[in-house]
Amino acid sequence: MKEKYLNDIKEIKEMMNKSSRFVSLSGPSGIVAGIIALIGAFAAHQLIFKETTILGFDRIFLSEEQLINLVLIGVVTLVTSILLIILLTTRETKKRNQPIWDQQTKRILINLAIPLFTGGFICLILLLQGFAGLLLPFTLVFYGLALVNVSKYTLHEMLSLGLIECFLGLLALVLIEYSLIIWSVGFGLVNIIYGFVVKTKYK
Repeated sequence: MKEKYLNDIKEIKEMMNKSSRFVSLSGPSGIVAGIIALIGAFAAHQLIFKETTILGFDRIFLSEEQLINLVLIGVVTLVTSILLIILLTTRETKKRNQPIWDQQTKRILINLAIPLFTGGFICLILLLQGFAGLLLPFTLVFYGLALVNVSKYTLHEMLSLGLIECFLGLLALVLIEYSLIIWSVGFGLVNIIYGFVVKTKYK
């Protein structure tokens, strides 16, 4: 009986740690990531996707300048988002005297990495083969799959976010000429709204 109570207390403590940690991960971090994504989408539109012919199923090879700009925008957007998310989450976990790296964090990173690296590799092949227009829908879909995959280790709202991103990715594939707008909604507005909802709900 005593062992059962100890196990129950341990489970409750783990749930509380999970909840408090991923409020900081999902709330402010989601807002910041959404804002950065919108800035990245604007830059991509101005430098690359102004030519609407790129946003389609036709095989079009980007110029060297466009290719460099696209890679730079993607890398800067991704690295900036990751660094800010790490900074915000680390600061919050330190405030709560929680370990930054533990078994839970390891599970999350592994489950995020598998869909993201797979999607990244597929997108790289598409880009090199001249199908730049398919990058936007595919990044949304694989981002959504990564969130769904990791939702069992985080807040349950993460599952809803992942499914929304997957739906928007498929919608962007159907409405390919509007895929940059849909991408901006998925990575930008949806993340910002989700961040505010989680931050308010678990305040």
